[in-house]
Amino acid sequence: MIKWAGWILTLSGAAHTLGALVVEKAARHAGTWFSGGLWHEDLSEMSTAGSAYWLSVESFGPQLVVIGLIVLWMDRRGITPPAFIAWILGIWTVIDAVVQPFTPWPLGVLAIVLLVVGARRATRSDSAAPQAVLS
Repeated sequence: MIKWAGWILTLSGAAHTLGALVVEKAARHAGTWFSGGLWHEDLSEMSTAGSAYWLSVESFGPQLVVIGLIVLWMDRRGITPPAFIAWILGIWTVIDAVVQPFTPWPLGVLAIVLLVVGARRATRSDSAAPQAVLS
């Protein structure tokens, strides 16, 4: 379950970022981004280049990839990810669902449920294992 959650998080973040860069053509503004064109931009009056930057590179997509890869890394090593990862992502997903109901937030819910259930199963199996007796 934890592995599936990690893959969902990783692929969702990658799809969001690459989709914004390629499908939404945010990458065409890279020249503006790297030439300092956004340095003095007012966020309340965002330019097209600024909007493209926040939709792609500065979105939560890249960070979601990192979180997903950390979850996968932990799972491969038999480490149960801490529950706070799922709960924080859950809060973020609820806000996303309320503010933008037509986003793929159900994938986030699925990943969160898999993380929580996987963590609980791991905790139960750890507590059911016999404890070593210290001599």
